[in-house]
Amino acid sequence: MSIFNNYARYYDILYRDKDYVGETKFIQQLIQTHAPNAQNILELGCGTGNHAVLLAKEGYQIHGVDLSQEMLQKADSRLSQLHPELASQLKFTHGDIRHLRLNQTFDVILSLFHVISYQITNEDLLAAFTTVKEHLKPGGIFVFDIWYGPAVLTERPRVRVKRLEDEEILVTRIAEPVVHANENLVDVNYQVFIKDKNSNSVNELQETHRMRYLFKPEIELVSQKFQMTILEYQEWMTNREPGFDTWGVYFVIRG
Repeated sequence: MSIFNNYARYYDILYRDKDYVGETKFIQQLIQTHAPNAQNILELGCGTGNHAVLLAKEGYQIHGVDLSQEMLQKADSRLSQLHPELASQLKFTHGDIRHLRLNQTFDVILSLFHVISYQITNEDLLAAFTTVKEHLKPGGIFVFDIWYGPAVLTERPRVRVKRLEDEEILVTRIAEPVVHANENLVDVNYQVFIKDKNSNSVNELQETHRMRYLFKPEIELVSQKFQMTILEYQEWMTNREPGFDTWGVYFVIRG
């Protein structure tokens, strides 16, 4: 997942239209439903800290972990701009969610924006769940979202173009996917053009994000291996029952 290092600077621009406030409210509802007494949260794959800061404002202690040093630099920069009392509720650590060991347990573990779908091999997936099991308090909950297999194979990924800008740069990202049906994987080949508005110079980045689409029986099998129980699985943000048109599905699993 070190691929994120290359465009961490542009990450917040590319996802500026992402509804972090609405998603945080949705996450909080899940926590209040399944772990109403939760006080501390571990976020695996915290990125630049958008969800973490918003959850801290709701009163939670948040420990965010990410593999990208560049992402964490932006998270730490965000942290330095907060009121000291709020900042004291947040901590960011560099780490690989497959190997992380903090010698601490948490009421809630989050892994959002398809971080689990970046665990592309069975070994990766089992290692990530081992980390969760090691850090989740008995009776705590693990909340994560995935690329949902039935929808990926029904709608099939297609070429997408995204354009966003701020005062200094214009970002154009082209995503060209290649599906590997027998591996349950999609290679999303990104071509990113960054135009400097002052000089009109253009920088180009090329990256491939390899994603794994998953199915409910797989999640059940892995959960059972770690003596965890699926409490809920629905479409992310809508709570619709997952189906052939549901790309993003979240799971709530009890430890």
